[in-house]
Amino acid sequence: MTLRTRCAGTCAVILATVIAGCGAPATQNAQLPPIDAQAASMREGFSTMERLVEAAKKEGTLRVIALPRDWVNYGEIIDTFGDEYGIKVEQLEPQANSAREIEAADRLKPDVFDLGMDVAVAKAEMFAPYRVQNWHDIPDHLKDHRGAWYAAYGGYMSIGYDPAKVATPASFTDLLKPGLSVSLPGDPREVSAAFNGVMAASLLDGEARAERGVDFFQRLKSAGNLSSAPKAASVVVDWDYHNAERAATGKGWKVAVPKDAVLGAYYIQAINKKAPHPAAARLWQEFLFSDRGQNLFLKGYARPVRMEALEMRGTLDRELAAKLPPVKARPVVLTVPEIDRARAYLQREWARKVR
Repeated sequence: MTLRTRCAGTCAVILATVIAGCGAPATQNAQLPPIDAQAASMREGFSTMERLVEAAKKEGTLRVIALPRDWVNYGEIIDTFGDEYGIKVEQLEPQANSAREIEAADRLKPDVFDLGMDVAVAKAEMFAPYRVQNWHDIPDHLKDHRGAWYAAYGGYMSIGYDPAKVATPASFTDLLKPGLSVSLPGDPREVSAAFNGVMAASLLDGEARAERGVDFFQRLKSAGNLSSAPKAASVVVDWDYHNAERAATGKGWKVAVPKDAVLGAYYIQAINKKAPHPAAARLWQEFLFSDRGQNLFLKGYARPVRMEALEMRGTLDRELAAKLPPVKARPVVLTVPEIDRARAYLQREWARKVR
């Protein structure tokens, strides 16, 4: 072998070794950044979903508040999350309302909140900004641009009725017919669903005014049609997910959304800035806004906030969606200033005119 041949062979071996070394997977040598459980997105704080799951599992616990197990399928949602990730879910004060969630936060230290929009907007400074991976599927008017809060699910105000006693109501004015027993799910000054029932009855040409709503229920009372017992009433004005769930039992109940008065509202998710389990809180949000989580809300007759995106991508459970009450008009969603003005009016006038 000549010197030239030996040199060529040696160089070839060296070159092959260098190329092989350069071709090694970068992930074997690359150092991922440290986990930041307070980060405003999965990528910023954890780099991958696998690392987020790992961090949440190490924390081992998630504290939720104000989530009744029979509310929009939260029982199954909580159990599925816990089983999927091996995380214990502590359920604090399931029957609390939004105001109580905020009031109890310092003492009970929940990781996450489920709130009415007006409360979420007013208390945004308490929340840790976080944008879920499907952030862009959430309509702009249903999320805080900084990521402090974001809607997960909602519904439309509806009329649930006993078809053996009541003809199918086409509008709220049909509830003034003699002989009906009409109820709200609580005091509208305290219960969000009841408040929205009053506002739905006030809709005219797409505009809601508390004065009209209070006047309508005053007329119901004068006609002898207003009942304070929802379980005994032949008509209940409530969210469609409650009335639809009751109708699904097959025990003589139906639900209708008036075509001339469609009022919608959404419930808001947020992470406690002082969450004792910040990684688990962020994993919970990713789960709720995943296709799976959104379809689990749909199973509870709620309307997932990503419903349009799921439908476009073919990931919507169409069988579940077909069970929702049909809606024929564009829903009206109250703004926070409208909610504030209406609540103030009810506080002043409801007791004098209706109760």
